[in-house]
Amino acid sequence: QLQLVESGGGLVQPGGSLRLSCAAFGFTLDDYALAWFRQVPGKEREGISCISGSGAATIYLNSVKGRFTISRDNAKNTVYLQMNSLKPEDTAVYYCAADRNPGLSICTGPDGGGNYNYWGQGTQVTVSS
Repeated sequence: QLQLVESGGGLVQPGGSLRLSCAAFGFTLDDYALAWFRQVPGKEREGISCISGSGAATIYLNSVKGRFTISRDNAKNTVYLQMNSLKPEDTAVYYCAADRNPGLSICTGPDGGGNYNYWGQGTQVTVSS
């Protein structure tokens, strides 16, 4: 059974940091493009960062550039999202996703999520004082 499990969410003050992790079970991530998405109730899901199978190529949503960093450790079958300088508008449920493409699958823009086949259950991130 293929499964992605996120962890690391929580409550943090504005300006703080969190690191999200997403571990894969039942398959190896080496040949998969990976991404992080987020969704606020009542709003469209948005892709915020994606990374190629090798980790050499990445894409970021403009609003998180310079603050968030996506990385992957294929030996640990895990993808990470380091989030710094968090803002209240970063509050959302964050999801990781995988696409069976060893290259880079676009995750940002309209229907970026349509490129991804496997999804985690989500982890809540709340930025508030």
